[in-house]
Amino acid sequence: MKIKRISKETLKLILNASRAQHPKEFLCLLAAERGVINDIILLPGTLSSRRSATLRLEMLPLGMGVIGSAHSHPTPQKLPSKEDLFMFSRLGRCHIIVCYPYGDTDWACYDRNGKPLHLEVL
Repeated sequence: MKIKRISKETLKLILNASRAQHPKEFLCLLAAERGVINDIILLPGTLSSRRSATLRLEMLPLGMGVIGSAHSHPTPQKLPSKEDLFMFSRLGRCHIIVCYPYGDTDWACYDRNGKPLHLEVL
């Protein structure tokens, strides 16, 4: 399934959760239906700090349609780090980074190699 869009509600949820978690990083997985990112998946045991966040993938229930991840940077930087690129390469094909101050334009989407992707907001 090719991902081309994200629901406005899902994007707002990611931005608001990132704002609430600040200055720690927020991290979740993404789910989609018919090419539209429409849900997030929060895993129990996710660890978060000011420098990173770590998922416990063994907590992912079987059959969850994970298409990528979303996480925050508590700085105004939305470019992926080396650590981000490593995670991208292992987990899905669509990755969103949101950054401080978590406004409507403070986000970007990348493929598994760190190449920018355009997502239409519905």
